[in-house]
Amino acid sequence: KFEFNPKDGIDNPALSLAEDMDGEAVGEPRFYLLSKGSTETFGFCLHEELGCQGHVIRQVELGGLAQRRGLQDGDRLLQVNGHFVDHMDHRRVVQKIKASGNHVLLAVLDGTSYEAAKALGRDLSQMLPADIRPRLCHITRDKGGFGFSVSAVEGVKGTFQLSVRRDGPAERAGVQPGSWLLELNGTSVRSYSHTQLTRKVCAPGTGGWETGAGNTTEQPAFPIQLKQSGSKVTLLVASSAVEEFYRLRGLKVMASLADTSWLPFKVRELHMVKGPAGYGFLLKEDDCSSGTTGQFLWEVDAGLPAEQAGMKEGDRLLAVNGESIEGLDHQETVLKIRAHDDQVTLLVIDPAADEFYQSVGFGDP
Repeated sequence: KFEFNPKDGIDNPALSLAEDMDGEAVGEPRFYLLSKGSTETFGFCLHEELGCQGHVIRQVELGGLAQRRGLQDGDRLLQVNGHFVDHMDHRRVVQKIKASGNHVLLAVLDGTSYEAAKALGRDLSQMLPADIRPRLCHITRDKGGFGFSVSAVEGVKGTFQLSVRRDGPAERAGVQPGSWLLELNGTSVRSYSHTQLTRKVCAPGTGGWETGAGNTTEQPAFPIQLKQSGSKVTLLVASSAVEEFYRLRGLKVMASLADTSWLPFKVRELHMVKGPAGYGFLLKEDDCSSGTTGQFLWEVDAGLPAEQAGMKEGDRLLAVNGESIEGLDHQETVLKIRAHDDQVTLLVIDPAADEFYQSVGFGDP
């Protein structure tokens, strides 16, 4: 029997256990966080194969990123960035990975265990944690402040737990009581010490200092940084269960993996049917604030399908007919839009939302 002591740490970022069910050895899912450079690949291919169930990991490059992390030929992909994908159309799964940018969190099961679990009729989604995504929460201050305070352990850097005021700005923005603070306005808090946190510099409207019991101190969070934030602040937070999931596997929690459903900034899906004068917009290639190249929508004609669908000047194009345009050049993107003669569905983001996601290190939502 394998026993894990969290105090001892773990060398392998993918913790794998096994259980015996009706004589069949069914392994546990393994989790891998792959982070690559902008000119690199993740080092594997995802196949859909005749007579073989699931999304199959193939062509794992020798010495490549996937192999170095532990992915193996024949593994079945179960989850992408916290989303269960075993039941999804193969092309959609491939697009999910491509849309992840330079960072992707994968959950896989070895081929033998996958086939055994299927034969036993197991629900593979039940083999995975219910939620492994941190949250990005954008908080707007009210007269009483941001609505949260921080408990910090003396002598321990970067470990800050949040208390949340009932029905306050933080709770309304999605911050759960007891969450662990990971980033503030896109900056990691890992290097902050208790002394830095407890500097007696209060931002206007955050209230006074409150001293908790024992060796913890509770106070308005990061007064210096919040003062610089003005009336708004963005936090990357994780529940205790999510924090434990990453910590026990030696994985880094990243904003790019976060649940963004609580944010006020949304992408928009525009469905257009071409009229006699066309769709009524112009696609231009230009530089993004992140330094990469993007495809932007301009010259939106009044009264034509694009405007009627909600297109705005300066929107950036993210996907065409459900497929990400990540890695496509201008001409390839144009061909995708023209692939269907009379209609198209575009996924877009407006400039303000785009700038926000880039500022917190999320990339494309």
